[in-house]
Amino acid sequence: MSTLARAKHQAKAHPLALDAVLALAVLVCMVAGSFVEPRHRDNVSWVLRTPDPLSLLLMTLGAAALVFRRRAPMTVLALTGTLSVIESVTGDPRTPVAMSAVIALYTVASTTDRPTTWRVGLLTMTVLTGAAMAAGPLPWYAQENLGIFAWTGIGATAGDAVRSRRAFVQAIRERAEKAERTREEEARRRVAEERLRIARDLHDVVAHHIALVNVQAGVAAHVMDKRPDQAKEALAHVREASRSALNELRATVGLLRQSGDPEAPTEPAPGLDRLDELTGTFRSAGLHIEVARADQGTSLPAAVDLAAYRIIQEALTNVQKHAGPRAKAEVSVVRVGPNIEITVLDDGSGEHETQDGGGHGLLGMRERVTALRGTLTTGPRYGGGFRVHAILPVKNRTPTGEDPA
Repeated sequence: MSTLARAKHQAKAHPLALDAVLALAVLVCMVAGSFVEPRHRDNVSWVLRTPDPLSLLLMTLGAAALVFRRRAPMTVLALTGTLSVIESVTGDPRTPVAMSAVIALYTVASTTDRPTTWRVGLLTMTVLTGAAMAAGPLPWYAQENLGIFAWTGIGATAGDAVRSRRAFVQAIRERAEKAERTREEEARRRVAEERLRIARDLHDVVAHHIALVNVQAGVAAHVMDKRPDQAKEALAHVREASRSALNELRATVGLLRQSGDPEAPTEPAPGLDRLDELTGTFRSAGLHIEVARADQGTSLPAAVDLAAYRIIQEALTNVQKHAGPRAKAEVSVVRVGPNIEITVLDDGSGEHETQDGGGHGLLGMRERVTALRGTLTTGPRYGGGFRVHAILPVKNRTPTGEDPA
């Protein structure tokens, strides 16, 4: 820490001591000035003189009052102003007691607002100058009287300038702190959103493939002894589903790598172009699925394409897990105006998960759709089964205008 910075720190830590030093310096200046009298005759400009005891007392009281200028600025200004008026009326020749009033006026101006500075400054200038001109021993046009007017104006102006600069510096500091807090909050928000996105992807990948592995493993265990060929086929599906799960997990977790890390994932995120492959994995697990598409020629943003794929994947996974062994599913992808509509129906009799239940599938769907400014409706069908219906805008309209992909 430099000497200047250390001095500023000590001054802020002990303001009363600083004001005591200032009061002593002002007293020395006033006493030194009281021994000199201006004179403009006989070719002599200045002559030495001895100040009156009353003047010395007034100077001492005015300087002593400055010690408390920070604690009670208005009171100190009133006291020093009164002492200055007394000196202007009784002092002959006059001594610079008004110097203490100028310092007090500066303190008031630097610690209050501008309207208060104007009112108090004008009142101080009027009272001190008027008393000196009207009741003082010198002519009203004397330089000493005009000097009181000038110095009080300088004190008020300097104090207001210092207050304005302090307010400006404080405003800059507050803006910088607010900007820093905003950056930190934005970083935390982005981290939270990324965690939710990764959690949704992991849930979709794991739930889908593990459900298929579970079904195929059950089939293999059931027919292992009587139909080994069918058991071998089921195990092959288990191997294929587990390989797909590992690949998607590797791609998802690979997003957490730094840009310079080796073996970064290069496989694009899945979309509706892989819908046939997705439904084929469910058909191999024994689920009957019918697919209807009326979106040919529609080019979707990456985020919308991924969301549509994940919604269908999660909805079919729920059908596989909850709708029962003989359930049938219908998947439709239709372009309707500026939107793409995804519908997954089943005729099962099982209990699907609800958003208030322990599962996260429907919650993940809703978060994906909400992030794209779309709508999602889910619920039981009349007559049995379950329905998932999502409307996604073809043009990606996120709250920040960015592509969340």
